[in-house]
Amino acid sequence: MEPEGGSLLLASHGFLAAQAAAAGAQNFDSAGGGLILVGVRIVKVSLNDRSYAIQIGAGLLPRLGRECARLGLGRRCAIITDENVAPRFGRRALQILEGAGFEPRLITVPAGETAKSLKTVQRCYDELAAQRLERRSFVVALGGGVVGDLAGFVAATYLRGIAFVQVPTTLLAQVDSSVGGKVGVNLRAGKNLVGAFHQPRLVLCDLDALRTLPMREYRAGLAEVIKYGIIYDAALFRRLERDLPELLRRVAGPLAAVIARCCQIKAEVVSQDETEAGLRAILNFGHTIGHALEAISSYGRYLHGEAISIGQVAAARLSVRLLGLPEPDEGRIRRLFQRAGLPVEVRLTKAQRKRLLGAMQLDKKVSGGQVRFVLARRIGQVEYGHPVSPEMLNQVLT
Repeated sequence: MEPEGGSLLLASHGFLAAQAAAAGAQNFDSAGGGLILVGVRIVKVSLNDRSYAIQIGAGLLPRLGRECARLGLGRRCAIITDENVAPRFGRRALQILEGAGFEPRLITVPAGETAKSLKTVQRCYDELAAQRLERRSFVVALGGGVVGDLAGFVAATYLRGIAFVQVPTTLLAQVDSSVGGKVGVNLRAGKNLVGAFHQPRLVLCDLDALRTLPMREYRAGLAEVIKYGIIYDAALFRRLERDLPELLRRVAGPLAAVIARCCQIKAEVVSQDETEAGLRAILNFGHTIGHALEAISSYGRYLHGEAISIGQVAAARLSVRLLGLPEPDEGRIRRLFQRAGLPVEVRLTKAQRKRLLGAMQLDKKVSGGQVRFVLARRIGQVEYGHPVSPEMLNQVLT
């Protein structure tokens, strides 16, 4: 791997060659110890018989039907998308699947976090039943993280589990939520309290989809990108500090390389700990506070990336106090989020802080009644499972 410029591909030559042959590619480029389809980066998530590929590149949506056919999926299928994505890509995805011999049904749900509800799940079930989906049928998640989580949960539970394919259309979904198989919906009490582990059969990250993404949502996706540098890869963090202006302009080369690196990191973590029994918990850096912020604001004030930006900066402050994170590292973390145009603090009343602490008690990582945090010892190295007292939380949130 080239520490700051190369692409570490978690795939063998044989796997990539098979992918390339299936895609009809004629040429390959060799880089970073693996093979890259020309114009397409491929990362493999290694989970034995449930392994799958993440394809990253421009113009991948037209390959959706071909890839689903190659996987041997059943003819009947459903595309779950939202009201924002449907006008841009919904009809096109429908036609692509029809052209490949599939019988798709387009299901459009409301946009936004509030759509991740059991009520929406019930509606999707009814649509799948009307389409007469069978065990070999599949669901395509076409949209951002909300759609991916929702559609994945629907697929995980309909007929006790059918296949699904992720086609993430936001930066946040491409680097994080589409990879790893964590799917679920929210309850009034908190985020993702109902869910499952259900791996996709394929992830297609079409960079062209990011061109239409509103700037606020694009910046929110950078919060997850920065997270990977903090928790796993100091070289990536340095690269983000250096290349942020190009990333904000969505320059294709640097953007593709960074997305691939984030997917590689998540693939490596998930391959070692699929069900969050240990290592995978590091992916939640900043999320305990972030999820609680989303919950107490009724999923309306903050985008997910904005909330976890605040959460990560707070977690860095906790890390200085509890793990000895050097203060210059805390400063670098805060400045990078600020440069990305993301919020780094929240002003709460006493009553709001009380509600926030209460929401954190419902976090999935609470153990023995204690909220347990992922904290950083230095940029690129974190530890999970640290209890944090309400008094300490109040100090960093004040």
